Amino acid sequence: MSSEPPAASGHAAAGATGAPPGPFAGPALAAHAGGPSGAPSGGPFGGPSGGPQAATGGSVMNRRGLCLVLAAPSGAGKSSVGRALLATDPSIALSVSATTRAPRPGEVDGVHYHFRSHAEFEAMIGRDELLEHAHVFGRRYGTPRAPVLAALEAGRDVLFDIDWQGHRQLRASLGDDVVGIFLLPPSVGELRRRLEARQQDVPAEIERRMQAARDEIVHWDEFGHVLVNRDFDSTVVAVRTILAAARLARARQPWLPGFVGALMRE
Repeated sequence: MSSEPPAASGHAAAGATGAPPGPFAGPALAAHAGGPSGAPSGGPFGGPSGGPQAATGGSVMNRRGLCLVLAAPSGAGKSSVGRALLATDPSIALSVSATTRAPRPGEVDGVHYHFRSHAEFEAMIGRDELLEHAHVFGRRYGTPRAPVLAALEAGRDVLFDIDWQGHRQLRASLGDDVVGIFLLPPSVGELRRRLEARQQDVPAEIERRMQAARDEIVHWDEFGHVLVNRDFDSTVVAVRTILAAARLARARQPWLPGFVGALMRE
């Protein structure tokens, strides 16, 4: 999966009704709604935010949602990019993880994470309730299946903060519903500088994260999109562009055959 995320993490998905902002300061999966059906409406890709519906000629055109995976070594800017995306695009919601780690001060079960015992987590695996799961620094994290599938069917997009293992498992489960973006640092030296600038970890922990970063980076070529995060604003623009293009993919426009058929009958 990913390196241990910041305090309230969106490592994976499960949804808690009424969940407030997650670690990227954006809406959590089950909290996302845009009207009675939970789907906003508007312009050519479903409104300025790229939502799942668009009104054209009195008809409603629904698209299938997608899973956007942002993966990166710790310190490469993944959380900041995710926050920027969620702050400006109400049509994508942050997933919420199930985890075996203990809650930190201020964290709420079902909001920041779904906190589970090891036995409960194993039971979820046994019931095939997780789309992906793995160990991260001695703890377990996973993506509950049901809320993600419901979001995709409703035309809602879900943002995942997971690592290459989670991305690989998610692709195995959901195939082309997954759009993967891997963020690379401009250099290993810059990655270390960013980790040290956080002033969150002791030197031994920074060394552990640097080794984990190298282990993560070798999987860059498993992702459909790879960005070098030299400039934050440019990286955010590139991620938004990838998301907009993915939303317009023909496979996510199930209304198109009927629409074209109607055109041909005119």
